[in-house]
Amino acid sequence: MTERTTDSPAPGGLAELAGRPVARIGFGAMQLEQRPVERDGALALLRQAVRAGVNHIDTAQFYGTCNELIRDALAPYPADLVLVSKVGADRAPDGTLVPAQRPAQLRAQVEANLASLGVDRLGVVNLRRLDARPGLVAEGAQRVELDSQLAELAALRDAGKIGGIGLSSVSVGQLRQALPAGIACVQNAYSVLDRSAEPVLDLCREHGVAWVPFFPLGSAGFPGTPRVTDHPVVAALAGDLAVTPAQVALAWLLAGYDRTLLIAGTSSPAHLVDNIAAGNLRLAPASVAQLDQLAAPAAAGRLR
Repeated sequence: MTERTTDSPAPGGLAELAGRPVARIGFGAMQLEQRPVERDGALALLRQAVRAGVNHIDTAQFYGTCNELIRDALAPYPADLVLVSKVGADRAPDGTLVPAQRPAQLRAQVEANLASLGVDRLGVVNLRRLDARPGLVAEGAQRVELDSQLAELAALRDAGKIGGIGLSSVSVGQLRQALPAGIACVQNAYSVLDRSAEPVLDLCREHGVAWVPFFPLGSAGFPGTPRVTDHPVVAALAGDLAVTPAQVALAWLLAGYDRTLLIAGTSSPAHLVDNIAAGNLRLAPASVAQLDQLAAPAAAGRLR
């Protein structure tokens, strides 16, 4: 059995992010760049999300044109909209993604995000650490102490240029080290099939830190990352409930922690509707327990 709520004030209900209430269903802009859509279609999709109650948009200058699309679609911005960006990488002149971990580079990226989004302040800036794959790994001069990065971001926060500091792709030890700096949220890969970041989530729960899982459905872009929607148990539950496998996977994430914020991205208006509707799906305890058993044990412990 499932229950659909119709009176939520925002998709998925509300949770706090850097002191501001946001809908628990947000929007990740990266797919607007990874799966390019015609410009007018991208602008319409962003406006559709905001009309549906989404007020948390995740982006980054190094994603490409996402910030410009957000500005063109939504500025002047709604007062309750929280724009969240990410720093720690940059684009080389040839367009390839390269590490940019040094404090001065982090500051430059914050300034670039402010300029391209057309704002004086970012709601949250996430520091993307590059200590381990998948994705970029920092080497040589790009291997920077976390404390020096946090000090730079704290200075930007004190100057009013960012509202909160987040972390991305961190271990439980790094989160514990960073907590005294005041951490608004953590973004780590996490899904019903990949619980390797469970110790990090546990520490977020302990300290009331918002949890923003990326790759909530897996990722085709990284070999070995399981596709949640292909799992037979997820698919069977979806069939029983007359919903999509993606909605089951997103609802499971929301059920696990009341400060989980989802930023599932899409370039499809229909998929956006489905993602938002996942906020109204309540899985029965037996269904949650069944999904709890699906994590691959070999993945456990990578981020301890």
